[in-house]
Amino acid sequence: MICYLFPGQGSQTKGMGKGLFDEFPDITKAADEILGYSIERLCLENNNQQLNNTQYTQPAIYVVNTLTYLKKLQQTGKKPDYVAGHSLGEYNALHVAGAFSFETGLRLVKHRGELMAQAGEGAMAAILNMSKNEIRQCLDNNGLTSIDIANYNGPAQIVISGLATDINRAKTFIEEAGSVFIPLNTSGAFHSHYMEPIKAQFENYLEQFEFAETQIPVISNIDARPYKSNHINTYLANQITHAVMWEQSMLYLLDLGIDKFEEIGNGLILSKLITSIKSQYTSTLKNALSKTGQYTNIENNKEVLQKKIENWNKHYLIGTNVKIKGLETKLQTRSNAMFILNTKAVIYLQGYKGYFPLSDVSVVSSNK
Repeated sequence: MICYLFPGQGSQTKGMGKGLFDEFPDITKAADEILGYSIERLCLENNNQQLNNTQYTQPAIYVVNTLTYLKKLQQTGKKPDYVAGHSLGEYNALHVAGAFSFETGLRLVKHRGELMAQAGEGAMAAILNMSKNEIRQCLDNNGLTSIDIANYNGPAQIVISGLATDINRAKTFIEEAGSVFIPLNTSGAFHSHYMEPIKAQFENYLEQFEFAETQIPVISNIDARPYKSNHINTYLANQITHAVMWEQSMLYLLDLGIDKFEEIGNGLILSKLITSIKSQYTSTLKNALSKTGQYTNIENNKEVLQKKIENWNKHYLIGTNVKIKGLETKLQTRSNAMFILNTKAVIYLQGYKGYFPLSDVSVVSSNK
């Protein structure tokens, strides 16, 4: 199974989308009409550094993410099994899942960017190699209780958000604690309680739109679980003030048995994060399970394996083309995934009498 990941703010660079605007002229023209300016010139020329202005950043990323997805769809002819987007990127995930049209998504993003550009004297910073509890204690001990945690990006990266003066003060205390403090190029205290007035205005704007049932599961930033289609308005409004639960979202997908993640957009920000998350996934889960006293390793966790088996059987029919770790030959499945001995997730393959562990099986082409 594959999940497409759509990046948000921070992925923008001059020159992004080069070649795609000409390849998809109808989408480019529709974007220009909605925005009232040339999206191609904004992305390729970046006059007056507009790409770093939230009002322009958000539409630019949404459009380039969309064009990148269309190019991918053109190349593969296949849609992903799951989608997720980091903050702004969640709008691309919802569009791909069928919740709304490209045009509706761009109107939402345009208005969102305009509102967030008015956020005021806020700032954000990434903190490396420090846990949530350690960050919270450090901030609280130094009178910085008004700073919020904005993004849980990965096991070694958390983003904080607050007033610019408070974020600047936090730098000294975080560095004294031995961690790395990286100021981010943002114009507001995004994903914090300081965005409540913006959230209220955006909620009013959302009321004029109706959204369709999602055709692909979309993992929500605010609770790291699939969107409920009848709650899209609520999710999108709450996302403005709520922390981005990115690491938790990726762990949820890994628990479901997603074996491939692909970033769709400009840059490799999310690719680097998922690599870090995956590298710690097994050891973290082993430690968590071992503390319960019920399991000694991930292979014995029946609940996790059951999810993987259910998701395999939901998405792949008998006869699916697969490859096995350590073998070059392409094979076909001859059974559904199943438990044996009540502890192992396995599948049987054509031409073999024995079973293969599901963890060693990767899909070459699906017969959905």
